Amino acid sequence: MKILVINCGSSSLKYQLIDMEGETVMAKGLCERIGIPGSRLKHEVPGKEDYVVETDLPDHSVAVKLVFDALTGEYGVVKSVDEIGAIGHRVLHGSNRFTESIIVNDEVKKVIRECFDLGPLHNPANLMGIEACEKVVPGKKNVAV
Repeated sequence: MKILVINCGSSSLKYQLIDMEGETVMAKGLCERIGIPGSRLKHEVPGKEDYVVETDLPDHSVAVKLVFDALTGEYGVVKSVDEIGAIGHRVLHGSNRFTESIIVNDEVKKVIRECFDLGPLHNPANLMGIEACEKVVPGKKNVAV
């Protein structure tokens, strides 16, 4: 199984695509300056030259789409998003309700939202990343870790 791990910040998105069979990183990257002029994606594949795209990234949905384009395009490591079994999202705080990984549903998103005060710089961005993935790749399993 291949798992995409995402860590969204308020203006960044870090990711790694991991092949769990060999526990190897197939690709990793960073979208930076999301919502700020001078945005870019740096996509790295071991053994290949880095792929850098300088483009406007007005929000996390655009950044997530660019990540999936990089993973499946000319510089990609999978032919389609169907090869990715799940998306893991680093979430700062789930209160005492969620203390281990959980499949994201409306209740999980509600708790993440309720914890905005506990992690004001992280939880809102974490939720934006989850919702961006739901929009860009609907039906893909999202897991909060």
